[in-house]
Amino acid sequence: MSNCLFCKIAAGEIPSSKVYEDENVYAFKDIHPKAPTHVLVIPRKHVATLADCDDPALLGTLMDRVRHIADAVLGLAGGYRVIINVREGGGQEVYHLHIHILGGRKLPF
Repeated sequence: MSNCLFCKIAAGEIPSSKVYEDENVYAFKDIHPKAPTHVLVIPRKHVATLADCDDPALLGTLMDRVRHIADAVLGLAGGYRVIINVREGGGQEVYHLHIHILGGRKLPF
């Protein structure tokens, strides 16, 4: 999608603090972190929300990469939280499916 902020970030058109990338996924530091470690993991393919994703393989790939990024790249052996906000009522602000990885301290509920 040509005007999507996260599509532009994944394409390198907008700078980001990249922590991981492969052919399917791009991960970068959140510019407004809610924890010492706060990374967003996005599919390179534009999907507006989790509710719009009808590709189980893509969802599996995303969750596998989240696990890999949290453990191997970010070193969050002590634990982390994974969040997906869906639509306005769920707190989604950018309409490109993204998964938050939060860690680096004990997180309250």
